[in-house]
Amino acid sequence: MADQVRITRLSKKRSTEEAASFSDEDPFVSKRRVVLGELRNLTNAAISPLVNPKTGVKSKKVKKVVQKNTNKDEDEDPQMCGPYVSGIYEYLHQMEIEPKRRPSPSYLEKVQSEISANMRGVLVDWLVEVAEEYKLGSETLYLSVSYIDRFLSLNTIARNKLQLLGVSSLLVASKYEEINPPNVDEFCYITDNTYTKDEVVKMEADILKTLKFEMGNPTVRAFLRRVTNIAQERCKLVTNKTKTQTINLQLEFLGYYLAELSLLDYSCLKFLPSMVAASVTFLANFILHPEINPWCPKLQKCSGYKPVDLKECVLVIHDLYFGRRGGALLSIRDKYKQHKFKCVATLPSPPEIPVSYFEDVC
Repeated sequence: MADQVRITRLSKKRSTEEAASFSDEDPFVSKRRVVLGELRNLTNAAISPLVNPKTGVKSKKVKKVVQKNTNKDEDEDPQMCGPYVSGIYEYLHQMEIEPKRRPSPSYLEKVQSEISANMRGVLVDWLVEVAEEYKLGSETLYLSVSYIDRFLSLNTIARNKLQLLGVSSLLVASKYEEINPPNVDEFCYITDNTYTKDEVVKMEADILKTLKFEMGNPTVRAFLRRVTNIAQERCKLVTNKTKTQTINLQLEFLGYYLAELSLLDYSCLKFLPSMVAASVTFLANFILHPEINPWCPKLQKCSGYKPVDLKECVLVIHDLYFGRRGGALLSIRDKYKQHKFKCVATLPSPPEIPVSYFEDVC
């Protein structure tokens, strides 16, 4: 009995000594486990420098890290994935030229017998309205149009099934891209119940089989952000500080507008998504600053395209902007007349682009 009491006292003494050895200043003990919802996003937050509990001196090393992270250029912006951005875009460029991810630029002439370029344009224009109605992302819209063109490049379809192909493609793209995609019944409803749920599901299966479940491919939006980011940095050199923010927003929304206009035109299928993104940026720069050459060495290096490479694509999209092509298709134009998009669809532009702008930049 005495031995048990002695062991118990020794155990309590040892526990007391161990507890005393861990003070509140110990950084490991002071940490606590938290659920994910309690974690704050510290990407743009100021980080307090660590203080040595013994000396009370702030760590200089941490100060340098904090100062470095305030740099907002491409190399430091975490959203731009600076450390590996070159590798990412090299991979995307390789993906976009893979035949299995590219529609045929002549499928209307070689494969289809009942579908015309105008009918395709009307379908895309309607899909823009549907995407707006259900608040779907732009990437969903781009993917759905890509699925339509890739499917039509391989399968003949009757005219009365074209809308079914469009709505089913949007359904597949929504499932691939959206967090909460609309259900099948809603896609039937949006066609005024022209097609049944079974028909939509069957077409969905046909799309997946035809494309061999290769649903992920780079779109114009995948390339547009990086080129736009560099173009916005360039805008700072030609505008004063009070106008920079407005111009940057206009440049971003104008790029989105021009890129979506390119979806309407069948002839744009022959251009790679990266070329369309570069051409859109070229034209947006020209519309906002027609007196300044819209291209520069940095944009050329980033995109991989010289001005002469972009000429044909730029002129096609410029015609779309003026309504010389697809002028009767109004959904995209009305969308970007809204104030939330800075009314970029109403911005004036010179009717012609100087030939000198397509010459090589130094």
